[in-house]
Amino acid sequence: MKTPKLTRRQALAATSAGALGAMATWSPLQAFDIASGNHGQLAATGGQPVRMAAWPEWPIWDPSAEEDVLTMLRSGKWWRGKGESVEEFEKMYAELLGAKGCVATASGTTALATALQVAGVDAGDEVLVSPYTFIATYNVIFLNKALPVFVDTDPETFLMNTDKIEERITDRTTAILPVHIFGLPVDMNGVNKVAEKHQLPVVEDACQAWLAEYDGKKAGTLGNMGCFSFQNSKNLPAGEGGAIVSNDEALLDKCWSLHNCGRPYGVVQGKTPIPTRGTNRRMQQIQAITLMSQMKRIKTDADVRLENAQYLDAKLAEIPGIIPYKLAKGATRSAYHLYPFRYKKEAFHGADRSKFIRALQAEGIPCYSGYGKQNKYEIIDEALNSRGYQRLYSKERLDRWREENVLPGNDQLCEEAVCFFQNMLLGTRKDMDDIVNAISKIYENRNQL
Repeated sequence: MKTPKLTRRQALAATSAGALGAMATWSPLQAFDIASGNHGQLAATGGQPVRMAAWPEWPIWDPSAEEDVLTMLRSGKWWRGKGESVEEFEKMYAELLGAKGCVATASGTTALATALQVAGVDAGDEVLVSPYTFIATYNVIFLNKALPVFVDTDPETFLMNTDKIEERITDRTTAILPVHIFGLPVDMNGVNKVAEKHQLPVVEDACQAWLAEYDGKKAGTLGNMGCFSFQNSKNLPAGEGGAIVSNDEALLDKCWSLHNCGRPYGVVQGKTPIPTRGTNRRMQQIQAITLMSQMKRIKTDADVRLENAQYLDAKLAEIPGIIPYKLAKGATRSAYHLYPFRYKKEAFHGADRSKFIRALQAEGIPCYSGYGKQNKYEIIDEALNSRGYQRLYSKERLDRWREENVLPGNDQLCEEAVCFFQNMLLGTRKDMDDIVNAISKIYENRNQL
């Protein structure tokens, strides 16, 4: 009788269920060509790790940038007011994304803070935001003395559930702040449809989404403004740094003025030297030079990450209990600042995610659990109980906020998410096979977790 062909998922599931007839001599670990060693024992319990080699380092310095850095330092033109490198970077970055313009800032956080202020967010306002994000996203809402109103997460996409946006709108809602977390593009058609209906500006947190694409356009160019980060771990790094992009020249003028102490610029004019409120959030010359150097590799790196991520998508989807992210409707390309998937403990004899992560790390595969349930962090109570928020919002509104702060989709994701770091996706096909082999080994030996 001819043995039926099974996918890896079917094979592993059949093994776990005890259906060993035609599978008796089939071993997923042999099929994955793991290096020789004791594969019947997890590395976490004393077995040989699947991988002992190092992963690609990050960031990667480009020595050709050193001459430009030295020339700038020797010139004494260290800040954007005396030099031209920041302006040159702004033009290059806007062109890279297909945006009309760009304002470079000191960090991604200052980019977000500036954009929200320009969007009109003020004390006593409310901003709709994703709860599955880096803390800076809603910290800047608090810094504007506004109230972050969390829209639940879709666990499949790791992103804001756009079907849940409208129900969160109140008469104080001033802006929508969707987050392209890990470089995964949000359903921006869904966001913009609600925003247009209620005449709300959209500020995209694209701090992890360089060259990610939605509907043929770059993330960060689909709302009124988009914000980026160039912190040391980022796919486009400069130690620190950020940027705001937009297709609205008036908004860009306002961002430029606000980030440069309120000085006049474009549509921002007045009868005195400082016509509007502002602060110093300027990018430094050395950051811009570093970024222009790093931009030489960003497209090639993005293609490598994409190819490796798609390979992992196909291989990991065949392992029971491992569910790769799902691109949102309309999204065509992620930037993969992190590669995320969900871990279902039911397929691993109920072993907690923490045990799975420790086992995977022991096999030589760096990973972590992603973001926590930040809508429950103590920063929330610290803000809502402060004198300022007690003055700005009624007790009834704050009580209702707490009652509505129930996010089942986000809770589920925070309990299931596992992530790989972006530098790992710059590795070889063999490196990707090591990831698949390690997870498969853990599944085969899940009774040891």
